[in-house]
Amino acid sequence: MTFCVKCGKDIDSAIKGMCTECFLDGRKLTAMPHHVDVKICANCGDIGYGERWVTKDLQEAIEDAAVDSLSAIKEAKVIDVKVSSSEQEPSTHVVVVDSTLNIDGCIAEDTSATIVRLKNTVCKRCSRQLGNYYEAILQIRAGSKDVSQRTMREALRKAENIVDNQSVSNRQLFITKTEEVQGGIDVYLSSISLGKAIAKDLSDSYCAETKEASKLVGKTSDGQDMYRVTYLVRLPDFHVGDVIQFEERYFKLNRVSGNGAKVIDLMNFRERAVKRSDTPSFKVHERSEDLKEATVISKGQKEVQVLDPMNYSAVDISIPEGAEVGDTVKVARIDDALYYVP
Repeated sequence: MTFCVKCGKDIDSAIKGMCTECFLDGRKLTAMPHHVDVKICANCGDIGYGERWVTKDLQEAIEDAAVDSLSAIKEAKVIDVKVSSSEQEPSTHVVVVDSTLNIDGCIAEDTSATIVRLKNTVCKRCSRQLGNYYEAILQIRAGSKDVSQRTMREALRKAENIVDNQSVSNRQLFITKTEEVQGGIDVYLSSISLGKAIAKDLSDSYCAETKEASKLVGKTSDGQDMYRVTYLVRLPDFHVGDVIQFEERYFKLNRVSGNGAKVIDLMNFRERAVKRSDTPSFKVHERSEDLKEATVISKGQKEVQVLDPMNYSAVDISIPEGAEVGDTVKVARIDDALYYVP
């Protein structure tokens, strides 16, 4: 048992020799600086915290910056805050923070205020984008004039999706620009590793041919050689869903991957695997978007009767055992005969 040196009452514990009430009497418990600066990228609107930039609501960023600047006396622990702000000018906000503190089991409250100033700047990513910075070029090219624009655009969307997904965890990954050139599309990328990842993905997705070439463009600030790398992705003629000719038979191209392809034989509907090294032998007989639809007029166990879309005559075509057939089916014409395309 001790006593308060200010009021003299007996107390179990003392703060600087005083009871809690006397210690708190007239004492300022919290403090904030006169002003706090918040960096905003004038191009993308992201908020800067040192070298880190995040996407954040502006009002939330203003209030968080004020709270982060709040300090309390060492004897106190801040357990709750309430924040209010008002705009003085578009770039200046007054923020008031009401704090609830715990001091040796005693709950106290205090209020402090600061001015939050918004400072426009440009983040590193936008600075690089605006300056046309790039480390890699992804060249998406058609393997022949028969590659459809739909396939080219689809490959570009795949590349853009990969960049979008990876940039969530790394803001320095971005597309600097995209250019349509003779025979394809050039995508300028901020990172060599990003270009390599996209090239591999497109190679696996399309069984595409890929090549890589590097060029020395200078030295880094620490004297290391700096390269730019070009990744060429040459898309094949075929696309998933196409009817192809291979080894003198006709197949529907069902799937492609880094290992090769899976095809379905239109004569017996059996699936088989094709090695990647054999896929250049594929010849497109009919593209998936050009396949005709035939109306089903009757159905048996292993075949259906359809109306030929060319002359509307009734034709029997074989179907896979157990196939679910609706009002129409996809068909391909091979040697003047119709074949069901599953």
